Amino acid sequence: VQLQASGGGLVQAGGSLRLSCGASGSSSDYILSWFRQDPGKERKFVASVRWPTSRTYYADSVKGRFTVPRDNSKNTLYLQMNSLKPEDTAVYYCAARMHWSTDYYNPGQYYYWGQGTQVTVSS
Repeated sequence: VQLQASGGGLVQAGGSLRLSCGASGSSSDYILSWFRQDPGKERKFVASVRWPTSRTYYADSVKGRFTVPRDNSKNTLYLQMNSLKPEDTAVYYCAARMHWSTDYYNPGQYYYWGQGTQVTVSS
């Protein structure tokens, strides 16, 4: 599985941004997730989508503001970020693992990673 993340940039607080994660390869049961990382800090869970159930999971810090729509025809997962805050500033990564894990929020559970994309939210 290869992942390609894109869409980061600079946005003012309260604004919106959409990240994309294109995935190659296929599986009948997998998880696609977004994580973010500040310099010198651990990578943190943001959101996940589980295939084939389409169930979604979100970190408390982004619930109600972020969603993870997808385009199956393009094998692409998005991270739609609304009402952005300065504390959302980070490098964002998409990640994938085959088969469900109850530790979906743990970056150590993921085998495949896209390159990071910087999101900067100015106050």
